[in-house]
Amino acid sequence: MAAFVVIGGTGQIGAKTVARLRARGLDALAASPRTGVDTLSGHGLDPALTGASVVIDVSKPHTHDAGPARRFFTAATTRLMHAERAHGIKHHIGLSIVGSDRPHDIPFYRAKAVGEQIVRDAGVPWTLVHATQFFEFAPAIAASAEIGEEVLLPDALVQPASGADVADVLVEVALDAALDEDIEIAGPEQMPLADFITRALRARGDARTVRPDPAGLYFGGHLETDTLLPRAGARILPTRFSDWMLASTEERARG
Repeated sequence: MAAFVVIGGTGQIGAKTVARLRARGLDALAASPRTGVDTLSGHGLDPALTGASVVIDVSKPHTHDAGPARRFFTAATTRLMHAERAHGIKHHIGLSIVGSDRPHDIPFYRAKAVGEQIVRDAGVPWTLVHATQFFEFAPAIAASAEIGEEVLLPDALVQPASGADVADVLVEVALDAALDEDIEIAGPEQMPLADFITRALRARGDARTVRPDPAGLYFGGHLETDTLLPRAGARILPTRFSDWMLASTEERARG
């Protein structure tokens, strides 16, 4: 049985987290519907948690629509935390989003906040890691804001981070005692949201027009300029966006 269970462990961040745990010689299980573990239905959950001491939850629904997202974060998190209590899990780490615990009108963030509160109230030692937007997430942000041939975004700032850096932090937190508090992590550079998406799309050969617009929405919600920025005291991660793009371009070129 695995000592570390990563819920959502076959996804973009989860797979990186599992790989890093295993590289340290640790026993880590990638738990997801793809591997027979479904937190919504509970299928495979008890066997996955048997003998485990730490759970890292990076799972998310396949939609950003408010209703389904809220149902996922409510039902899946409730079931997971109930199972963790039954199995005596010593530390639950949840990956969340910078801004989810602040005033906003982003439906997906409100749904995520419901799941966060379930974790805080569950009676299992916990740490919630709020990360800024991943570099890798730029195409999904663009897709959510596409209107015709353009991508219209709020005039807001972001401080995006490398998914690999985020996985490094998750492993570090998992190897330490639970904090029973929320922490924030962010990339090293602030930039306008529209600039971030433009640069990311151009690196993929995507020539769509991206611009800030008063009507622009971020996953269905309006943003203040600083809604997506970390608070003072956030941990700053090392990888710069330009360095990540160069490495990603070289990796794609290698095939």
